[in-house]
Amino acid sequence: MASAPQAEADAAADYCRQHGTDDVLRPIPQSLLPIVTRLFQLGNMPAKWVLETTYFRCADGAVLVCTVGANLPCGKADTRRSLPAADAWCTAHRGSDFIPMAVTGHDTIYRWRCDGAKAAAEGPALAVDERGFIAQLWKRAE
Repeated sequence: MASAPQAEADAAADYCRQHGTDDVLRPIPQSLLPIVTRLFQLGNMPAKWVLETTYFRCADGAVLVCTVGANLPCGKADTRRSLPAADAWCTAHRGSDFIPMAVTGHDTIYRWRCDGAKAAAEGPALAVDERGFIAQLWKRAE
């Protein structure tokens, strides 16, 4: 008979095997804590914090995990090449060689600068997976 934590991990894996691909972000079960801690090198983080900031989703039947951080969004990436807030910022900061993430959002895949009073996207700086998530932030739970 499987232990309770193993049953939780098996339930997440079973869910993903049954549903194939599901973009809904779900909190990880306690049983995935050791895997997440290892994958994201979070050995010094309190377990409570890791559990509160880590999500899983399903991709092709596999469990993928992501831990949110200051500049690490787990939701879908923003792939727009036009951001009204960035244009407004450039109006006040003409020619700036960067636009802060507080303006562009942390989920953008581009580096932003001002071309005169207009925002300009450069890049992409980050790759997006086939489901629209920032690829490097998601790891297979193995």
